[in-house]
Amino acid sequence: MLDSILQAVFSGLALGSIYALVAVGFNITFNTTKTLNFGQGEFLVAGAFVAVSALLLLAGKNITDSLLPADVSLWRYVLSLVGTMAVLALLGLLLYYAAVRPFVGRGGMAWVMSTIGFGIIIQNTALAIWGPAPLVMPSPLGSEVLRIGNAGVLPQEVLVLVCSVAVLLALDYVMRHTRIGKAVRAVAQSGSAATLMGINVTAIVVLAFVISSSLAGLAGLLIAPITTASVFMGMTLALKAFSSAILGGLTSPRGCMLGGFVLGLIEALVGLWQAEMREISIFLLIIVVLVVRPQGLLGQKIVEKV
Repeated sequence: MLDSILQAVFSGLALGSIYALVAVGFNITFNTTKTLNFGQGEFLVAGAFVAVSALLLLAGKNITDSLLPADVSLWRYVLSLVGTMAVLALLGLLLYYAAVRPFVGRGGMAWVMSTIGFGIIIQNTALAIWGPAPLVMPSPLGSEVLRIGNAGVLPQEVLVLVCSVAVLLALDYVMRHTRIGKAVRAVAQSGSAATLMGINVTAIVVLAFVISSSLAGLAGLLIAPITTASVFMGMTLALKAFSSAILGGLTSPRGCMLGGFVLGLIEALVGLWQAEMREISIFLLIIVVLVVRPQGLLGQKIVEKV
């Protein structure tokens, strides 16, 4: 039983790190523009499929072919990572100028429908190119199970956890200890005050969407070898990532990270007991948090300006 719990903890931490990456993306755009990309799940899908396509091209194949383990070496995986994040950064740029900027500062919720619509366009484009069948993406570290005691851990789960934690720690450092991070936090506090201080608010907001989209793309690339790349996987992952942000605190980057790991652990451990209860337990927890502490575990109360 102890071995099963240990295995569930490793799987939960790996899954939670994916939730944390996407949740921090929600946090960055919300803090800078008070809007959210409700098509974030489809950006994760785009990241997975762009990564698969990049690996196929590097192996000299067509983007609609199948990947074999021999096609996925570590250097190709790294190159596909760079290419995926670059493509998703451009998609984030397009999202901001096409679906968010026209509605920022206006009343109403038009940006909600525009971001959802943008996500639907991405999903249907993926369907048109790759079709509805999921694509298998082998791990660059192979599929041989690593043994920790009697518990088995997939090499990809270790890679997911290490890469995600490294990116999250690096992002946390940049946000707290560099000029550009301080500029992002200044815009989050007050865009008008940041402008008076000489900060290019538009550039910071664009950067926020670029980072958010890139994080979703990275999450898609990392999770694809575990779940396969499917055009329908984005909604569930994004919903759980958003739940992580609510749990930890949508206004707090560290809260979003914490929420992701907590949710991943809860999902894995409850699934060990009864798989059907995983989603029920997660969303019951979110409801309780919204009632008891609406700002989340580490979030700050949002004060409406009158």
